[in-house]
Amino acid sequence: MTLTARGRARIKPANFALPGRRYPINTLRRARNALARVAQHGTRAEQIKVQRAVHRRWPSIDVTKTGKR
Repeated sequence: MTLTARGRARIKPANFALPGRRYPINTLRRARNALARVAQHGTRAEQIKVQRAVHRRWPSIDVTKTGKR
């Protein structure tokens, strides 16, 4: 499912992992994608913040399996 600009604007700010409406985590699929993207492009501090936000919202996702080690 593609996220359009209109759809992104409808997501509540609380459903983003980082300020500036970065890394939407409003669905399970987007949460997993946020973990993958931040592992590729984010700083270690951003990775930790996204992992914590995803874990709070989706505790069933094992955030320890993602990210750079």
